[in-house]
Amino acid sequence: MKVWVKLLIGSILGMTIGFLLPAESQAVNAAFEWLKELALGIGRYAVVPVLVFSLTIAVYELRMDDQFWRFVLKHFILITAASFFVIFSGIIVTMMFTPGRIPIVPNETSEIINIDPAANILEIFPSNMLSILGGSGIYLFPVCMFAFFLGMGLNYDRNYSKPVISLIDSLSRIFYHVASFFSEILGFILIVLSAYWAIRFGIVLEAKVFTGLIVLLGVFSIVLCFGILPLFLYLLKPKVNPWRILYGFLGPAIAALFSGDINFTIPVLQRHSKENFGIRRRSSTLSIALFSTFCRGGSAMVAAISFIVLIKSYSHIQISFIELFAIGFHSLLISFLLARHPGQGAFIALTALCFTYGGGEYRTWYLNLMPLSFYLIAIGTFIDVMLNAFGSYVLARTNGFIDEKNLVHYI
Repeated sequence: MKVWVKLLIGSILGMTIGFLLPAESQAVNAAFEWLKELALGIGRYAVVPVLVFSLTIAVYELRMDDQFWRFVLKHFILITAASFFVIFSGIIVTMMFTPGRIPIVPNETSEIINIDPAANILEIFPSNMLSILGGSGIYLFPVCMFAFFLGMGLNYDRNYSKPVISLIDSLSRIFYHVASFFSEILGFILIVLSAYWAIRFGIVLEAKVFTGLIVLLGVFSIVLCFGILPLFLYLLKPKVNPWRILYGFLGPAIAALFSGDINFTIPVLQRHSKENFGIRRRSSTLSIALFSTFCRGGSAMVAAISFIVLIKSYSHIQISFIELFAIGFHSLLISFLLARHPGQGAFIALTALCFTYGGGEYRTWYLNLMPLSFYLIAIGTFIDVMLNAFGSYVLARTNGFIDEKNLVHYI
């Protein structure tokens, strides 16, 4: 059975269970909260080792071919362009089809998770670089930096590094297969995640408060990821069928929507890149690492849309073009700072917007969307992963790091 079919069946079963369970039961919600953490832990279990060893070899091989820095530059150009396009497209659509007003929802002030760039930078360079490998595996950028320096070090003198290169290459392949095993059982894991997703979604629908925003985000994300983004693939030479590429990435898309966690989708995305499209390790690993860290334009777009809807709900002042551009620019900057939050991207970005834009005038407005936070996170992560998937394919294709496979061999 195809991996994406397993994930789809698991999601449908989970949502069916979730809609049938009593949403008001505190015991049910507490149980599913625990099961969700367990499911996410299983999905992320092999991420750090496979990323460390695969990225180390990727850096080493690209350095050997004298392509590393040029390839990294292409990534950042594409990441910036894609994030800019997605964020401002979302803003334009919101101004054209503004959802209904969102009433003030009673909420107790909760603990705020701030974006702290200074603290995040300190975590990248601890006193002992090996301590990075013993971390929680949530913040992966320090892990990527460790792999970068290790990969650079392997180019020092091949007479000394050759045994280490062979060892790291073997470990990379071993942990890839370990991660592949977990991607095979994700269908069962998604039963839990989608059931809890459905429970919360049912509660939100019953409240009938956020219907307009739910429809706007849902419809636009589908049009963007299944319509607009695939059309850009027509620009590639030689010609490629964009719908075949879209089909090949259905698995990561489903996993992203119900998990809401970038790290959870990395093993799935890595496996689909290799086994569906033949993208070489040196390209796919570097692309997935950079896109997962810096390309959070989907989460930032969801935050920008939500913020504009909040402004229109609680203020009668017309939003000017300059203010829209400022909101978009703030969102773009925030998108580059979300690496520390792989599972809460869109809501963290919305919180940051409320705290930083307009001198903190909108400081507590994010609380009114807290009941919908899981949905905002899901849509943002879904778009982030689709940007990662399409971006990885485009860069591999245009740089010759791909061995095309027949559709019948897709997993």
